[in-house]
Amino acid sequence: MNAPFKTPVDSLDAPVWDLSDLYASREDARIETDLERARALVAELNRLQGQLAAAQTDPALLGQRLDRVITLYEQASDVLGALGAYAFLAASTNRNDAGAQGFEATVREKLTAIATPTVWVTLEINQLDDDAVEAALKAYPAAARWSPWLRRTRAMKPHELSQELETFLAERGPISAQWPRLFDETLAAMKVKAGKDELTLAEALNRLSDPKEARRKAAAQGLDEALAARASTMALVLNTVAADKALEDKWRGFKRPADGRHLSNEVHGESVDAMAEAVTAAYPVLSHRYYALKAKVLGKAKLDQWDRNAPLETTAPRGYDWSAGKALVLDSFGDLGGDFAGRAQGFFDRPWIDGKARPGKQSGAYAHPVTSDRHPYVFLNWMGERRDVLTLAHELGHGVHQTLAAGQGSLLADTPLTLAETASIFAEGLTFDRLLKTAPEAEKRGLLAGRIEDGLNTVVRQIAFHRFETRFHDERAKGEVPVERIGEIWLEEMGASLGPAVTLNPGYEHWWSYVSHFVHSPFYVYAYAFGDLLVAALMETRAKDPQAFTPLYRELLAGGGSKGYVEALAPFGLNPRDPAFWAIGTKRLERLIDQFEALV
Repeated sequence: MNAPFKTPVDSLDAPVWDLSDLYASREDARIETDLERARALVAELNRLQGQLAAAQTDPALLGQRLDRVITLYEQASDVLGALGAYAFLAASTNRNDAGAQGFEATVREKLTAIATPTVWVTLEINQLDDDAVEAALKAYPAAARWSPWLRRTRAMKPHELSQELETFLAERGPISAQWPRLFDETLAAMKVKAGKDELTLAEALNRLSDPKEARRKAAAQGLDEALAARASTMALVLNTVAADKALEDKWRGFKRPADGRHLSNEVHGESVDAMAEAVTAAYPVLSHRYYALKAKVLGKAKLDQWDRNAPLETTAPRGYDWSAGKALVLDSFGDLGGDFAGRAQGFFDRPWIDGKARPGKQSGAYAHPVTSDRHPYVFLNWMGERRDVLTLAHELGHGVHQTLAAGQGSLLADTPLTLAETASIFAEGLTFDRLLKTAPEAEKRGLLAGRIEDGLNTVVRQIAFHRFETRFHDERAKGEVPVERIGEIWLEEMGASLGPAVTLNPGYEHWWSYVSHFVHSPFYVYAYAFGDLLVAALMETRAKDPQAFTPLYRELLAGGGSKGYVEALAPFGLNPRDPAFWAIGTKRLERLIDQFEALV
């Protein structure tokens, strides 16, 4: 299935998605029809305002009304979610198109105007007594299915504001979203000069894996220059997003900047701190040790930062055209058994994947769930490299997870970040295992190095990101953080994570400014490390009995957000509250480094 190496230009057989399942174009008459449909659902929902509180003394009536209110809330969310998804998906492939960006902003404003009057729903639910809710779910069994959503909603009770303030925050949302929009459009328009070439951000980042050091260095120095020219703008964006978040956190009573994220993830901050401390303590035996070995292999006293993801061989690495990458990923899903491969195949057949890299398309990759009554879409920039094969597997893992959980309905399918990365990282691991199994002996050292680097990027690097983000927000609480200071924090945390064998060359202090999660989803990044370490424990469990594992794993994914991560992992005999749980993942990565060292 492996194809001869192809350049990014040759890999343009990657597909462009078809969004017509949502809408045919920005002019599609169904858009206005669905806006009216959403308004009607919201109007019907709002006629029930006050009726939950009025039924507190009648358990059966309260249960019936809870079921009706939440059902209407989900139905309205589905209509609005499809509209918002279409606007975002269309804009993400056309960040240079003012029409697409304006349409996305306009749709966001319209959706906010329609949805904002429903803020009473969670507020009124949280005014109900715990005993009244429990009695209502028992007296009216149909409402009991909403228990997980009610649990998550009521967890927010201590941090809710008045209806007037909640309405204000909801109406302000589209305005606040202009800062992430500025971030995205700035990076999409950015051109990186690398020697004689002019590259997009995605192309420049991809070139950091080029086998020729001169090309890696040119790309890195081009990124230094391009990011430095925009660093002041990005610092303004980051400072503003952080200040906006801090103001809301203060009103909601969150003590630490990450507390809101922890609450939505249904995880205790102490658990995240323990995980971060465990990974940080393992820096010397993981990243520091590996990069010292890599420097030895490359014949250098120390690596430059542009060598971090360099291939070990100077010849062109094995590449994959789209069809080869597709076949390899589908075979990997097939290794799980059940209907996993069939579900993944559907994304290629429709197509629900946009893989073609092109100007104006934003960098990165994602899987968008849309809503449970529609279907997900997968987005990536295919360059024909091994890393792209693993990215495809990762995002398809999300997509398959989303299709499995769709039966729960949109409110219950929504998965906390602690479990959201499970299927994606698991699929990536299965695909790597197949890559290694089918590779010629001469390529296995390079593949092993790539797998270790993926693990370091997912665990060590993301924890370093988390530490950077935490320190930045803590300093922002005292006042605006100058761009120079942001760079200092970045260098300190990256230096600590990479270790003494890696030189952070001048210009690297600006590289925080392309990490979109810092702007779009503050404190998201620890979920990658959480998910990777969790998946390592699951893969160790699967190795003991693959056949028994698959139905349990499918059930975990199909559950969506109906269970917390502790409850979801119990059938596997795993307890993430035990500090030793996190050591399973770090030890697994350490064993890979042992194998690599034996080949050096």
